Amino acid sequence: MESERFLIDTNIFILLFNDRLTESFPDGEIGYSIITEMELRSFPALTSAEEILIRDQLATFMGYGIDDAVKEEAIHLRRTIRLKLPDAIIAATAIVYDAVLVTNDKQLHTVPGLNCRELAMKP
Repeated sequence: MESERFLIDTNIFILLFNDRLTESFPDGEIGYSIITEMELRSFPALTSAEEILIRDQLATFMGYGIDDAVKEEAIHLRRTIRLKLPDAIIAATAIVYDAVLVTNDKQLHTVPGLNCRELAMKP
């Protein structure tokens, strides 16, 4: 039996790194979009230790790049529901790879054809 696939959004990683999640990642195949890696690693005030932590954490999961299918789906999402480009690419990645997007971004929960799941967090 194939395990369920999950794509972790940037906001969930930020909550994890700030020790604000009260719920673990779901069981299954865990991945992230290259956009998430770029967002996490490009924060201007990021220390060397924090970057190492991010790189080490991401290395344990499957990274997804932008192929033609993701590109075309992201274009479709931008045109039809006007998502910001990073959100469109992340949503498109989840749709194309048939993954549940783990995100606490309420806007992404309204994207047609996108299966989302929230994680509980500390206030």
